[in-house]
Amino acid sequence: MRTRLPLLVRTAMYALRGGFLVRPLLISLTLGLTGMILSSLEESYPVVSAWVPHALFPSRADPQIAQIMLAAIAGSIMTVVSIVFAILLMTLTLASMQFSPRILVSFVRDRVTQWTLGVFLGTFLYCMAALPAARSLPQPFAPVASVTGALVLALTSVIGLIFFIHHISQAVSVSHIVDRIARETEDVIDEIMPHKRGLGLRHEDMTFAPDHTEFPVLNEQSGYICFVDSPRLLKLAKAYGLRIRLLRPIGHFVPQGVPLFTVSRKDRLTVERSGELRSAFVIASMRTMLQDVEFGVLQIVDIALKAISPAVNDPSTAINCVDQLTRILIRWVGRAPPASLLCDPPHVVRVIIPWTDLDHLLDTAFEQIRHYAVNDIAVSMRLLRALGDLSTTTEDERVREQLVLRARRIVAGCTTRIDASDSKRLESRLAELEARAPATTLNARELSESRQASEG
Repeated sequence: MRTRLPLLVRTAMYALRGGFLVRPLLISLTLGLTGMILSSLEESYPVVSAWVPHALFPSRADPQIAQIMLAAIAGSIMTVVSIVFAILLMTLTLASMQFSPRILVSFVRDRVTQWTLGVFLGTFLYCMAALPAARSLPQPFAPVASVTGALVLALTSVIGLIFFIHHISQAVSVSHIVDRIARETEDVIDEIMPHKRGLGLRHEDMTFAPDHTEFPVLNEQSGYICFVDSPRLLKLAKAYGLRIRLLRPIGHFVPQGVPLFTVSRKDRLTVERSGELRSAFVIASMRTMLQDVEFGVLQIVDIALKAISPAVNDPSTAINCVDQLTRILIRWVGRAPPASLLCDPPHVVRVIIPWTDLDHLLDTAFEQIRHYAVNDIAVSMRLLRALGDLSTTTEDERVREQLVLRARRIVAGCTTRIDASDSKRLESRLAELEARAPATTLNARELSESRQASEG
């Protein structure tokens, strides 16, 4: 249990950032306990009430005034909470229908919304916890400091409501949504790929083909691979004398009863050890942004595809999505790729993790948009510009060749769908990209294959 504690803490921290349960609940409970403790202290130590200026609460001898104020604040706050929930549900519904259901993950992680709900509910609990202290019998007592705190919270709630409405009006903007998803995806890249490319860090160029002697360990819970605790997995592999191979990348779905990973020595694997190895994985019913860069890209691609669909026909939104995808891919290209082979001791491979590579990420980001934007010159031109921007940020000739190949697919797919003048614009931008990759070795056969792929 101790060895798994860091993973549990990490998962709990992610749950704290996401959802309308943990953070609002903690805020509301904290404020409720504050009201209960403050009213109790005020009753035990009357000097606390003396700190409150007389102008804020002149009727200190009348507990009914305190009761009315606390009850009024509590009742009005619950009315405001219902309005906030109605606005929030309407926003989530519109965003899900207009853009993509996947972006709800980003919406529920919005801290402004979480704090707004927490403060409103906390103000209600604060008033309800302080209300019993205001009594007429057996001895009249008015919790002056507690009522003052309730007034401060009520003022804070009013300011928070105004800011929340302003924030929601911006949050439903597609530019804001896509930018937020891109920022979260960049944070994931920075976490799993902390080192910049070209800092002298290089991983061993070794490959391990699947071995028929490897023993599969079955998955016990259907869901998506959200997180892999690679240091813990490496430590367990060394302790048990195993080599562990993950069969699917992070973000992929693994049904129950399907192999999750394989081990090199079946005789060294017991039921307890299998459970220890499975505990290094977080399997959930939905994809998250813990380590899944592709999930962030897919959210933006979904918005772009819906924007260029005939029912919507909004190329400006698609272009905005392409710009943000370019930003993510530039961050990826500028970082050293994560190690797929984990060794301990050096040159003794213990864990094999199939991380998403650049080629797959390029396919995820651009291929579907390229396929459905063959009739849209504006989106196709922006795709070529995106590939050109990527080419200027890397010195890797292989990457540049891949970018030129993808650019040729874009041009080849649009040639038969657009007029000659637009075709010349595409070819001109393609020539600019090819000029940045003088060492490109793409021959006529590869060009023919790219045209066939675009037509297919």
